[in-house]
Amino acid sequence: MTLTEEKILNGIKYFVLHTKNVGRTKLFKLLYFWDFLHFKKYGMSVTGYDYFTFPFGPVPKNLYTDIINDKLPDYLSGGIAIIEDEKTDEDDGYKRFKVVLNKRTIDYSCFSPNELNVLRDVACIYKDATAKEMTEITHLPNTPWSRTQEKGMDKVIDYFLAIENDSDIDTELIKERYNLHKELLSDGRI
Repeated sequence: MTLTEEKILNGIKYFVLHTKNVGRTKLFKLLYFWDFLHFKKYGMSVTGYDYFTFPFGPVPKNLYTDIINDKLPDYLSGGIAIIEDEKTDEDDGYKRFKVVLNKRTIDYSCFSPNELNVLRDVACIYKDATAKEMTEITHLPNTPWSRTQEKGMDKVIDYFLAIENDSDIDTELIKERYNLHKELLSDGRI
């Protein structure tokens, strides 16, 4: 298991243990906020996921595709299980599920202090939030999702949309970190 895979598994476990009702939509939004807030502060995502515009907000498409095809990645299958959730308010054409833990132990050693702080912040902020509330937040004007969805659905949401014009962080430094992070992820070094 790579370090990034360990972070994803333990981050999901943290969210399940520290927030309420983690299902499909809430899981994807928690991961999105963790990645985009970390990117905004430090110039790197945590998971390396690319998020796409879906009707209910940003979705890590590769993870979503694995889940709907019942092919949970090996690095997740030992620690969590995806259970289909038959509860439905309306049929939106998407598979509903809830996340349950096979093992409740979280390995905090895989996180940097900054990653852990952002993870805790996101869990605290959205602890009681419903999936519907989180969707509404991602749909607010000028959010990365709303700015990307203007181009259509199923479009990649650019991490750089998280950077605000008045940010103190150096955009060139972020670009270097982003490119290095993508390179390290692509060849499995992290």
